[in-house]
Amino acid sequence: MPRFSVIVPAYKVQAYLPQCLDSVLSQSCSDLELIAVDDRSPDACGAIIDEYAARDARVKAVHLPENQGLGRARNAGVAEATGDYLVFLDSDDTLTPDALRAVADRIKETGEPDVLVFDYARTYWDGGTVRNQLAAHLTEEGPAPFRLEDRPGLLRVLMVAWNKAYRREFVAEHGFTFPPGYYEDTPWTFPVLMAAGSIATLDRVCVHYRQRRQGNILRTTSRRHFDVFDQYDRVFAYVAQRPGLARWRPELFRRMIDHYLVILGRRDRLPRGSRAEFVRRARAHYRAHRVPGTRVPPRSRPRHALIRFGLHRTFQALRLASAVRRRTLKSTLKLTRSLRAAALRLHYRVQRCLPLRSDRAVFAARGGRGHGGDPGALEQAFRTHAPHLRTAWVVRPEHRHTVPQGRRGLCPGTAAYWTALARSKYLVNDGDFGRGLRKRRGQVLVQTRRGTPLKHMGLDLQERPAAARDTDFEELLRDVDRWDYVLSGNRHSTLTWERVLPGRYTVLEYGHPRNDVLQQATAADVTRLRGSLGIPEGSVAILYAPTYRDHLRTQRPPLDLERVLNRLGPRFVILARPHPERGGCLGRGPRIIDVSEHPSVEALCLASDALLTDYSSLMFDYAVLDRPVVVHTEDLDVYEAARGTYFDLRAFPPGPVAATEDEVIDIFAGGHWRGARSAQARASFRERFCPYDDGHAAERVVRHVVLGETEGRPEPVPPAAREPVPSAAASARPPLATVPQPSGPLPVTEGR
Repeated sequence: MPRFSVIVPAYKVQAYLPQCLDSVLSQSCSDLELIAVDDRSPDACGAIIDEYAARDARVKAVHLPENQGLGRARNAGVAEATGDYLVFLDSDDTLTPDALRAVADRIKETGEPDVLVFDYARTYWDGGTVRNQLAAHLTEEGPAPFRLEDRPGLLRVLMVAWNKAYRREFVAEHGFTFPPGYYEDTPWTFPVLMAAGSIATLDRVCVHYRQRRQGNILRTTSRRHFDVFDQYDRVFAYVAQRPGLARWRPELFRRMIDHYLVILGRRDRLPRGSRAEFVRRARAHYRAHRVPGTRVPPRSRPRHALIRFGLHRTFQALRLASAVRRRTLKSTLKLTRSLRAAALRLHYRVQRCLPLRSDRAVFAARGGRGHGGDPGALEQAFRTHAPHLRTAWVVRPEHRHTVPQGRRGLCPGTAAYWTALARSKYLVNDGDFGRGLRKRRGQVLVQTRRGTPLKHMGLDLQERPAAARDTDFEELLRDVDRWDYVLSGNRHSTLTWERVLPGRYTVLEYGHPRNDVLQQATAADVTRLRGSLGIPEGSVAILYAPTYRDHLRTQRPPLDLERVLNRLGPRFVILARPHPERGGCLGRGPRIIDVSEHPSVEALCLASDALLTDYSSLMFDYAVLDRPVVVHTEDLDVYEAARGTYFDLRAFPPGPVAATEDEVIDIFAGGHWRGARSAQARASFRERFCPYDDGHAAERVVRHVVLGETEGRPEPVPPAAREPVPSAAASARPPLATVPQPSGPLPVTEGR
């Protein structure tokens, strides 16, 4: 008997059905049966289902003799189901990776509840993804399982069948079935939640709810939307037959009226001339199902009154007035923004006519997303080695808390921001200050970049449209022409920047200032950082930091972190750090620590014992610590084709190279991650890419740029002579000894 019966009814969705079925069959939890129901679809859905059934024994093909609609097609699937739990999935939607594994774990954790409610996200045809706005109702905090009266807010979550898992015996015991009609989910979901003896929630997006550009049946203009009245009659009839459920009538009534108002408020639902009739039917339902004394939230009372009194013309007038108000407000805001922009441009022009302030410096990093990176390290060095300078930091309001006390914050786009850009002598950034910047004679602009380039950058992206996206190369070169200095950490970076970002700037091959802290930190710093992150004492902490895939619209975690940890055992934990452009969470579990919002990646490097990455430039910085680096290259050929790389990681790696998830597990489980050959590869990598990262890079930059000391600087300490702080695992080497390995070249699996 399988754990899950996933039921997928299909009708006129041939373009989306394969992706839907693949999302089920590729789940890491394979204990399932997939019941695909062909609702007499006139397109190729039936043939597609038969093809999948022939390839995979878990697929059951059901062909209905005539089209019966979504509800009855689901019923046909339920009749064939043998799994412990039923999961419904519409044929144009998809399960997210590892969704069923998360559902199975939560079911087991909460004692086999009758119903498990999980979250979803809307996915749009243009690639956008928006999570359910009522996700707060799915919190896993508090007792579980529970009954509906303990958390009635669940009735406000979208009432659909596909965001829940149902215990099959519970469904059979109560005889739940889907009725025919357009809104068949309504008389299924309300009774199921009210009847459930135990409910649990899973705060995880398990379904991607596709928002089609065209073809969504609920967004089709039709009189079939009148079916909603029959479906709510079924709901209230169910309650009337069970006096114990009468307490839910007020909430059901409010949900019903809100639902009617949604249909009325959408232009694409009701045919022309049918709105008055719809309002009359809604008014009749209002009177039939209203419970005396039902409280309506103050904000909803005016809209409910329109239904209560059947004020169709008033409703239309209010809609028109609301539309006029929105347009007026939009025009006013647009005019206000234009006037403000013009005033700021004039202000900036006036400020550029005033004398330059030689004792001022402005810093910015990551587009105003907080303090840090090379600009952050340089600002501290400016204050230490050139104390006569006054510094200011460009930061967005939501990131103001990341700026250390005593620093002046500048909100982008404000008058103070443009004043600082116009009057400050030194401008330091790892990106750009925007098109509005006009560099003055005497100003010095330091461009720090964001690490050592592995993937193609600058003009090389002209041949990589997936990675370049909307890059304006002419504007990029105009920005390059403003630069006076570009920082570089090694010869490879210098040669790359001069070719792909051609300009008249001077390259300062001094190392990366942000890496100074990696050389200056102490064992006490490591202990403090591990404690602040909640890393258990004696654990091996792996920092997992995959890069962004420009060629993928949906960014999925390259590794199943929970599976990796289950194989490695309890002594390992993972610090999961997604790329800033990706966001989100890379995995969940008791030994997966989400550090996506941590302000300092340098602190994460110090707290960890090893780095696991793919093509992230973080590997060059991490090598400064002389700690193990493991590279996962499962999709390297695809990545090189889409983005391009400047050298083959497999030929010159910073440590062991794994082509698959199982190889990653073997490298850590067998101790190869920190064996002799790993150290040998890392030493060669450090010599090539970290020659100047000795803890004094920021000082060298300040002495050159600000103090004018262009000669007589001491040579950097060679990598072999440095002594960075050891990791916690290295300090506890005896109990965590690795398997002895022979010396010699680091092997790379053939064909990677």
